[in-house]
Amino acid sequence: MISPEIPEDEQRRLETLRALKILDSAPEERFDRLTRMAKRMFGVPISLVSLVDSDRQWFKSKQGLDAEETPRDISFCGHAILGEGAFIIPNALDDERFKDNPLVLEAPNIRFYAGCPLKVSNGSKLGTLCLIDKEPRELDEEDIQLLTDLAAMAEQEIAAIQLATLDELTMISNRRGFMTLAEHTVNLCKRKKLPVTVMLFDLDKFKPINDTYGHAEGDRALITFTNVMREVFRESDVFARIGGDEFVALLSDTDDAAVQQVLERLAANLDEVNQAAQRGYDIEYSVGHISFSADHLISVEEMMAEADKLMYEQKKNASR
Repeated sequence: MISPEIPEDEQRRLETLRALKILDSAPEERFDRLTRMAKRMFGVPISLVSLVDSDRQWFKSKQGLDAEETPRDISFCGHAILGEGAFIIPNALDDERFKDNPLVLEAPNIRFYAGCPLKVSNGSKLGTLCLIDKEPRELDEEDIQLLTDLAAMAEQEIAAIQLATLDELTMISNRRGFMTLAEHTVNLCKRKKLPVTVMLFDLDKFKPINDTYGHAEGDRALITFTNVMREVFRESDVFARIGGDEFVALLSDTDDAAVQQVLERLAANLDEVNQAAQRGYDIEYSVGHISFSADHLISVEEMMAEADKLMYEQKKNASR
């Protein structure tokens, strides 16, 4: 057996996949419709929309398979995302890469596999739309085109999620995506009696960056600040770009000391980036943050409004 190689853009690919918040999400009819169509059109027992995570492939939609996920190192889809077009294995027993693969020797006893990579706007391939059969078979050119067309439809559905919930420039949540994720987190914190902290950030002197260095440099500054946020915040934290130069973060289960540590780490990391860049300007920000105990949680909009007031107080004091 030969495990799949790691794509060259693996870090960006995983960041894009995780930003979509699609992993471990509930089944959706728009994806299930496609796997049902694929299963029926090709007459195969198994059809999947598979997303390749760092160490697993997880099935957003599955027809004919009970498993929710399988290890990445034995996945066929891990190989499929390395190429551009359809990846087809007519008979896995005849292929050195797969003939002793556990998915071939044991259930689901894969013999035939065909998968089309699912690509998003930045070029990353997040997973596949794939067909699996327990018997060897071939696909002709018309079949391959049909599979490619179905994969393109799956890509459109992923793009719709991306457009609706992600900021196109920074590839983190936009306001709409943040509100959805934050409301879910707050409801969870209410049930588990956990505190919540909201931080609202506004980049200082951002307009002069655009005016002096151009909008492309302004975009780079926004991306740089986003990358520092990615380094500092936990995977369980929800953060987003909610306006031109405004960002927000919602942290769960953090006490005052932990909040202070996050703020100090953010300032230190950004200072390090500024010093290393020597670009003629520094990225600076004002932040307002406020914490709520589990017994006093209010709506996400109200929390943001409270943090916003504190942020503008800081901005006002800094300009004096």
